[in-house]
Amino acid sequence: MAAVSLTLTAREVIFSPMQDQEMAPGADGSVGVIKPRSLTGFTPPHELKLDCGRKLGPITQVYETYGRLNRRRSNAVLVFHALSGDHHAAGRCRPDDPKPGWWDNMIGPGKAFDTGRLFVICANVLGGCRGTTGPGSINPRTGRPYGSAFPIVTLRDMIRAQKTLTDHLGIRQLLAVTGGSMGGMMALQWAVEYPSSVRCVIPIAAAARQSPKNIALQEVGRRAIMADPDWNGGDYYGRTARPVRGLGVARMIGHISYLSGRTMWDKFGRRLMNGDRLAFDFVPEFQVETYLQHQADIFVKRFDPNSYLYITKAIDYFDLANGLRNGGSLKAHLAARFKKCPSKFLILSYTSDWLYPVERSVELAEALKSAGREVRHETIQTTYGHDACFLEANRMAPIIREFLEANQAA
Repeated sequence: MAAVSLTLTAREVIFSPMQDQEMAPGADGSVGVIKPRSLTGFTPPHELKLDCGRKLGPITQVYETYGRLNRRRSNAVLVFHALSGDHHAAGRCRPDDPKPGWWDNMIGPGKAFDTGRLFVICANVLGGCRGTTGPGSINPRTGRPYGSAFPIVTLRDMIRAQKTLTDHLGIRQLLAVTGGSMGGMMALQWAVEYPSSVRCVIPIAAAARQSPKNIALQEVGRRAIMADPDWNGGDYYGRTARPVRGLGVARMIGHISYLSGRTMWDKFGRRLMNGDRLAFDFVPEFQVETYLQHQADIFVKRFDPNSYLYITKAIDYFDLANGLRNGGSLKAHLAARFKKCPSKFLILSYTSDWLYPVERSVELAEALKSAGREVRHETIQTTYGHDACFLEANRMAPIIREFLEANQAA
C-alpha cells in the first residue's frame, strides 16, 4: 500500500497503550461517557486510490475506543457499524444523554465484548455523515461540500481507510473484527484484504455478497431520494430544504426489511390508531404505518441523504466471489478467497432474518471449511428478523465471549 500521510487534528489525543475511556464506567453497566477522536490522513500527494479509479484525500475518520489496550497490543477488537450506524457504538455522549451507543448492550464491562479485558474500536465509515469524510464534507479543491462530486466508494475502500487507523494506534494484529449486517460484510472484506492482521472474524447477519433482492430494495430507496425535488442532483447543501421526504421513504423501506413477519403481527397486527374507526382517507391510520413514519421522522434528523445513497451503493457492490469470474461455483470462488486467511471464524445468523437469511451464512461456513479454515456457525432461533443482531444480546453474548476468550488465551 502507498505511504499514508497522517496528521493529528485538533480533536486527536496522543494515544497511550494503557489509556482509559474518558470517564469511569457508568452506574448502568455501560462504559460511561465517551469522547470521540479524529484522525486525518491520505493528505496529498498520498491520497487513497479508490476502487472506482479516483483518488480521495485528505480523509478524516472519527472514532471511539472503549476499554484499555494492553501492553502487547493484542486485545483489540475492531467493530464495524451497519448502514445507519456510526462511530458511537457504546456509552453516552454526555452525562445526561438519554440514549446510549447503538451496540451498548454488547460492548462494556462483562458484556459480549468485555471492556474489562478488551480494547474496542469503532469508526464512522468513509462516505458517512458523522464526522468521517463524506459527501457533506468540504471539498478542499472548491471550499464547498462535495455533494455530487464525491466519488463512489466501496466497502473495500472503507476498510482500507480504517486500516490506517489501527496502524496509527500501533496495532499490528487485531484480536477480532466484527459487525452486523454491513458491518459483518466489512469484517469479511477485512479478513481477505488483511489476512495476517486479525486472529478472529465474527460476521453477524451478513453474506458473502449482496443479493439481487436486497439490491432491488436499496435501489427503490435511492430512487425515492433522487426523485425528491429537494435533492437537486445531490447538491443541496446550504439550501433551506434537504430531500428529507425521499430519505424518509427510503428509511421506511429499510425498516420493513429489518423486521420479520411474526414481529410485525405481534407488534402491530392490524390495529388502528383510532380504535375500530376507519378514516376513509390516505392518512396513516394503521399502527404499523405510524411506526414507519415515526422511524422516518427520527432518521432524517440525523442522517445525510447523500450518505444513504453512497453507503447503500457500496453494500450493493460487495461481492467476495468477484462476480464468479471465469465460471465456477460460489463455494469454489469463496474458498479460494479464504485460502490465505489464517483467522478463526464465528458466524452468527438468525432464523427469521429474511434480509440475510441463514442460507447465506451456511454458504460462508461451507466455503471456509472447503478452504480448510476453522469455522463455527451458530443459528439463533428468534422472531426479531434482521434486527436480532442488535436486539438478541443475551443470546449472542455467551457465544461470542467464549469464542474470544478461547482465542485470546491461545
